[in-house]
Amino acid sequence: MSVLENEPSYGGLYDFNTNGAVVSDTLSLDDYTPSGDLGHDGDTSWADRTRAYLDGAGGDRNVVVWSWCGGVDDNSEAGINAYLAAMNQLEQDYSNVTFVYMTGHLEGTGEGGNLHQRNEQIRDYCIANNKVLFDFADIESYDPDGNYYLDQGADDYCNYDSGNWADEWCAAHSGDPLCESCSCAHSRSLNCNLKARAFWWMLARIAGWSGPDGPSEPAESYKIPSAQTPKYGETVTYTVVIQNLDAPLTATVYLTDVTPSGLLYVSDTLTATAGAVNAATPPTLTWSGELTPTPAVTITYAVTVSTHLTHVIVNTATIAAPGYQTITRTATVVANGYSVYLPLVLKAH
Repeated sequence: MSVLENEPSYGGLYDFNTNGAVVSDTLSLDDYTPSGDLGHDGDTSWADRTRAYLDGAGGDRNVVVWSWCGGVDDNSEAGINAYLAAMNQLEQDYSNVTFVYMTGHLEGTGEGGNLHQRNEQIRDYCIANNKVLFDFADIESYDPDGNYYLDQGADDYCNYDSGNWADEWCAAHSGDPLCESCSCAHSRSLNCNLKARAFWWMLARIAGWSGPDGPSEPAESYKIPSAQTPKYGETVTYTVVIQNLDAPLTATVYLTDVTPSGLLYVSDTLTATAGAVNAATPPTLTWSGELTPTPAVTITYAVTVSTHLTHVIVNTATIAAPGYQTITRTATVVANGYSVYLPLVLKAH
């Protein structure tokens, strides 16, 4: 996570601390508090420590994550059931806290080993009961291109039957930010960085982000891209939906969208379901019109990625009706980035 925090182009977006201090615009982690881990077969002493913490100094926490340290590989079906029951009871007793379930790290025992069977037991329970799961083991099973290694004896250090998939991937992608050096237990830098990105994604979803495919508040105006990690030369289509403004439906609304550096507007692609579009002077694109008789207008246009660099690109649309509040809607892509494989089960709300 420190790699993300220290990247200047993110502008402090991934700031965090580990001392539990509550600071504006910073993720507060009370790391290693309470002490210990999920233990071994049938041990639920961690649940007692959790209760003592939440009833005392940790009363301001809204997410609790307990991790395993080798305790799944030597566990039993009954032991895992004890873990699941204890987690579920904590959820019932502390309804304002999200409890994150976790699978155990890989040990090189493959798909036929007890570790995989117990991890599957955890996954099945989370899926059946709408729990939040950070699937640690699955993240260790895939490289960024989606190649699968669990069936080849993968372990937590990314070793497998024929080598080390993290070392091999980084050798083939020299200079990629996913390979930036960092330190975490039971892993290689590449997999550490994948887990950090997965963890941030999970926390954002817990906080209410609906993911890249739609807005958090569907009734509001929003802007989304067709791809999150486009490569050089690829086309991305942006969709802007204008709806439910503070202005009356008969008011004339204006949209201005300036294509940022690193993207090039594709000629003749600016369209709208109503109103008038103007792309005569790119990178500035405009639209104007009324929302009646339709309470929503959809505007789309295409761009191509013109940068070879890995770069976070924020694309902003400004929506204004004279005399009423001006709003902005942004959409973010990572040019020449890599998607993170994240098997995540989210609790339904």
